[in-house]
Amino acid sequence: MPEILMVRKREYTEQRSPTLNTVLMVEETLRKADEVMTIGKLKRILPKQVMHQTLMAVIDYLEYSGKITVHEDKVLWTFKPQSKLKKTQGLIVR
Repeated sequence: MPEILMVRKREYTEQRSPTLNTVLMVEETLRKADEVMTIGKLKRILPKQVMHQTLMAVIDYLEYSGKITVHEDKVLWTFKPQSKLKKTQGLIVR
């Protein structure tokens, strides 16, 4: 049975579009965190202030891309990249 991905549609008067720097900053903060944290705590520990609508757009993107899990306003980093070298083991170059 195929898995259906749902994208949350937020109803804001003005949708905020995050910059790449903002997305990377949130990603790095979540990756370094060793715990499940609330969105409020995430906002407090970010190195720079981020508007709530912008942060929620980043969180929606990261959840859609499979890097985080969100449950009841709590966020957890779940992404573990695979090494390209591990995939190429056993291949012979001619």
